[in-house]
Amino acid sequence: MKRKTLVLPAVAGLLAPVLAGCGTAGGGTTGSGSDGIVVGTTDRIAASAEAPAPLDPAVGYEAGVWNVLRQTVQTLMATPRGGGLPVPEAAESCGFTDRESESYRCRLRAGLTFADGTPVTADDVKYSLDRVRRIKSANGPAALLENIDTVETAGAREVVFHLKTPDATFPYKLATPPAGIVPRDRYPANSARRGFQVDGSGPYTMKPEVKSGRVVKIAFTRNPHYRGSYEVRSGSVELDLFPDATAMGKAFDAEKIGMMARTISTDRAQKMLAKPENGIRLTEMPGLAISYLGFDTEEPALRNKAVRQAIAQVVDRGRIASEVYGTTVEPLYSLIPSGITAHDNAFYSTYGEPSAAKAAALLRKAGIRTPVRFTLHYTDDHYGRDTATEFQALKKQLNDTGLFDVTVEGTPWTRYRPAELRGDYAAYGMGWFPDFPDPDNYTAPFLGPDNFLGSPYTSTEARDLIAHSRRQADRSDAAPAFERLQDIVARDVPVLPLWQGKQYVASREELSGVEWAVDSGADLHLWELGRGTD
Repeated sequence: MKRKTLVLPAVAGLLAPVLAGCGTAGGGTTGSGSDGIVVGTTDRIAASAEAPAPLDPAVGYEAGVWNVLRQTVQTLMATPRGGGLPVPEAAESCGFTDRESESYRCRLRAGLTFADGTPVTADDVKYSLDRVRRIKSANGPAALLENIDTVETAGAREVVFHLKTPDATFPYKLATPPAGIVPRDRYPANSARRGFQVDGSGPYTMKPEVKSGRVVKIAFTRNPHYRGSYEVRSGSVELDLFPDATAMGKAFDAEKIGMMARTISTDRAQKMLAKPENGIRLTEMPGLAISYLGFDTEEPALRNKAVRQAIAQVVDRGRIASEVYGTTVEPLYSLIPSGITAHDNAFYSTYGEPSAAKAAALLRKAGIRTPVRFTLHYTDDHYGRDTATEFQALKKQLNDTGLFDVTVEGTPWTRYRPAELRGDYAAYGMGWFPDFPDPDNYTAPFLGPDNFLGSPYTSTEARDLIAHSRRQADRSDAAPAFERLQDIVARDVPVLPLWQGKQYVASREELSGVEWAVDSGADLHLWELGRGTD
């Protein structure tokens, strides 16, 4: 997110965990003469009064946070290299034990231990998942585990999950960081673990460097006790967190880092595409993250769906993509992006090309007085510098019709996200990094009973369709339900999809495994990195 709260930068990338590396294990090099590999990112990990425990798996729900947890906290399942159905990771085996997809059993690997050598048991798994559900952080990932009724153990290695309702996507959820296994002596049962230290049984241990309440660097060291499905190719990897893409780019040019992950600036990505740099590889891959406008459907100005439909009829996604982001994003006409099963351009089918005349007709028929006044809110420090330009473009598109009188307002993320969850905003921009690569994760968080995006919108039909889709073990059988869900969103417009990002990673040629170290979900798999050829 998943992938993880909604962290979507100017050049987006997105989801699907990665498994076993190739080639020999060993240390890499790059950056400031270090024997370890140094990777740069613009992810922000900071503590605040509202978020004093950003790296606790029960609380952290941002892509950058999950990228730390994936290196250090082991999950029962993992999504394999290149995507596909989840496979065992901390588990030796997992599977449903009934035909209704309501009972799921896992057996832990033999000899599994935390990084300090303490055995990992079935009781630790139960403890870890129960605490996420018990803490139930308002801005956290507990909704992913909401469908668990009870967790039982059978001996030291067997865990059984009893679900409230059928859910064929449950194996995917067990591959996400909130399902990570943590040591009970370091993670309180009823409250979050404050600070920036993370402990687990994953491929790496970590040591953070913190300045002014913000993580600026993390040193990852191979966990000698790790037993799982990943092949760890480098003994140490350093993750440097920069305040913005410009600072990261300067460090890359100065050879202080060997790889730029999230997020390369739009300008730089386009220049590198047009004119490759000697000794540098630019890896381009599809992205599964999306950007969208959310609406408070109880706000007087936007309560009538005709107003939201008129906005959908006016917004020109193609112009926003080309004029603001160039070739680094693509227009998006559905909540479910291209590359995910059941994707359908429902908004284009419903509204066609942008038209002020059609928007005026929608408002006139509904008896809406114009201009309709509201404020478009966005976060001014979270998604990159292009966000402000994008929202000014949206404002101009709407106001130029004479049907709307829109203002825009930017707010720092630390205040923005809590305000959005409280319902303070009539209309607001957000990004979504999926938690797992299934159409359920692009619909249920917005429309289902476990809606956790702060929207008051409800649809009985949508919830019934989501419940039906989760009964389909063969996910292709759920496609008709998801196609209908996309039509419902286009009709009622509780959210308005804007664009789908592409993923770019720049690296020095001596680094190998780069194509596996960052996947289409913007997930980092640092254990894949090495030096030399695969």
